[in-house]
Amino acid sequence: MSVSAAGTLDTDDNANRRARERALAALADFRVQPTGVVNYRSAGRLLLIGDAPPVLERTAAETAALNPCVLLLGGEQVALRPGLELLHGRRAEVRLTGWLGEFKLRTAAPGDEVRAFDLVLDLLDSPLIAAALPPPGYFAPRGDDRMLTSVLEQLPELAGEFEKPRYFAYDPSICAHGMKGMEACRRCIEACPAEAITSLSERIEVDPHLCQGGGACATACPSGALTYAYPGPGDSLERVRRLLGTYRSVGGRDAVLLIHDSASGAQALGTLERGDPLPGRVLPYAAEEVASLGLEFWLSALAYGARSIRLLDTPQIPAQARQEVDRQLGYARTILAGLGYPEKALGWLAGAADLSPEMPPIAPTGYAGLDAKRQVLYLALDHLHAQAPRPRPLVELPAGAPFGTADVDEKACTLCLSCVTVCPGRALQDGHDRPQLRFIEANCLQCGMCTRACPEDAIWISPRMLFDAAQRNRVRLLREEAPFLCISCGKPFATTTVIARMEERLGGHWMFQGQRARSRLRMCADCRVVDMMREEQQPS
Repeated sequence: MSVSAAGTLDTDDNANRRARERALAALADFRVQPTGVVNYRSAGRLLLIGDAPPVLERTAAETAALNPCVLLLGGEQVALRPGLELLHGRRAEVRLTGWLGEFKLRTAAPGDEVRAFDLVLDLLDSPLIAAALPPPGYFAPRGDDRMLTSVLEQLPELAGEFEKPRYFAYDPSICAHGMKGMEACRRCIEACPAEAITSLSERIEVDPHLCQGGGACATACPSGALTYAYPGPGDSLERVRRLLGTYRSVGGRDAVLLIHDSASGAQALGTLERGDPLPGRVLPYAAEEVASLGLEFWLSALAYGARSIRLLDTPQIPAQARQEVDRQLGYARTILAGLGYPEKALGWLAGAADLSPEMPPIAPTGYAGLDAKRQVLYLALDHLHAQAPRPRPLVELPAGAPFGTADVDEKACTLCLSCVTVCPGRALQDGHDRPQLRFIEANCLQCGMCTRACPEDAIWISPRMLFDAAQRNRVRLLREEAPFLCISCGKPFATTTVIARMEERLGGHWMFQGQRARSRLRMCADCRVVDMMREEQQPS
């Protein structure tokens, strides 16, 4: 039977639709690994905050069943119903912290104690808590009457006990935030729209009650120290592997993966479908948050056989999260271009024209989902590189990318190895029993800890992606020097450069004016102590 070109396209699309239904059904029984829960307990104590008396009076009346306490940030008098508690304060002197069931209000009023509340309705145009994702139980309509109406409907339901998933897992042993009193990586702190992450000198802390699962922190983390826990990275990869594998096995072709968040994104996807049904090749993939999936997931999805990946944007995605996704997209597109693949295979969904397959057909990989961030990324990269049409040896990455190389100024480096002691990824290593500085590029996080630690400013880093796996994992010698031997026992204990610097810097010190004292600079620690004791025992 002959069919027209249009008829062929219709037949292909119908086949893809049937394959999509089978693929989505294959995810129905997928169970993700459980995570812990975070509990809230609320008695419904409400704090109203505002600086406009008429709005406060009306809102206090509408929330009378919750017996609210009113905080007026202004000097005007407010006529409130009898028995309603009224507090006065100045914005600069008020501090509000906490979350559902645990809000704490502090004012500068003489003798004023910390007040506790369960819920907060902030009617200020510029709310006291400015986080893009404010704490659970905190509402700030910012003059939006429709939002205020919705909040007033929700408040009576927020008394009782509640729980949510613990969205993150943290491994401080591989965190690049700080070391030996120095701070380097702040990617997660800057990416968090809930302001739930704080610095604790050499590590970070995530407040589980403030965290709302935005996921940009885990996407930004260069080492995988901070990961999204519900679903975990391995579960997310297994879901997309099953989705694309099933679609392909039942006859689907040219898969385009459309990633959306499970709440607002699902609504937007429904609206999109009603306006113009998605082609059969488009496979919706629901993530808890779009920003929770980054570079290693996208490259894996392409390696699993997706011909394009699109991210569904919604107004609910916070600015910090969108900025982090844009950074990750920049890294990914640069890598794709370096391999000879089309950059436009990955990006935000702007219109129907973006739903076409862009990648050339490749043999899909089959590696299982893992929770090891960088290992997964390199698995995807190596598979894409093996089938790349026009790969370069390497590609320079945008500033801030968490992959790259390190180099040293051999004339300035003394092999003190300060850089080695602070390197969180063990990219920089010593030579064990030889004065060496060695480097493994695959481990480098480009955190800058080494550049901060080097007393000679002799080391610098450069973001790039080296495509050859053997070269990326090779131990490269950055600096080597013959060992300096102790002039007393002959044991190697430093380098010639280190001894020369010590003699230069300590030559004018009062403790090293005599020849014997200066000679001790050329001795190992044990011989130095022995020589000092012998000198003390000699008769004067």
